[in-house]
Amino acid sequence: MTQDTTSIQAIETLIGQLLAETEDTFLVSVRIKPTNNIKVFLDADSGLNIDKCVKINRAMHRIIEEKGWYPDGNFSLEVSSPGVEEPLKNFRQYKKNIGRKVALTLNDDTIQEGRLLGADENLVQLEYTEGKNKKAVTVVKEIPFDQVKQTIVLIEF
Repeated sequence: MTQDTTSIQAIETLIGQLLAETEDTFLVSVRIKPTNNIKVFLDADSGLNIDKCVKINRAMHRIIEEKGWYPDGNFSLEVSSPGVEEPLKNFRQYKKNIGRKVALTLNDDTIQEGRLLGADENLVQLEYTEGKNKKAVTVVKEIPFDQVKQTIVLIEF
C-alpha cells in the first residue's frame, strides 16, 4: 500500500466497518508514517479503555494481513486515544467534553480560556470570568465554529 490519501481512506473504511457494531466509539484521525507505522486515534462517548483499543488493534492487524496491504508484513499498528495534548478534531469530541475547561485558539491567534458549556454544528458556548475580586463577572460567549482554529482540553487538578 502506498503512503497517500488512498491508504488513509482504506484504513478509515476498515475502522468504520469495525466500529459499526458500537455507537459509543468513533474515529478521530489516522496517520501513516513513511515507515508504515499506522496510528489510529479513537475516542468514545463514555471513555476509551485499553481493552477496546486492543480488540480493535487485533482485528485491524488481522484484516490488514489478510488483505495483503503490506505483503512483507512490514507495518506496525497503534490504536489509542489521541491524548490530552491533542486538539479536538470533531464535533463529537466537543460534546463529550462539555463541562471541562478548554483553551480555544481563534483564527486571529487570540486564545480564549473557559468552561465549555455547549456546542453544536455552528458554535461553541464558552463561560469565563472577566475582571478580578469584587469586579469579577462571569461571561457566557458564543463563538462560531468557523472562528475557532483549534481547541485543547485543559487539565485541572
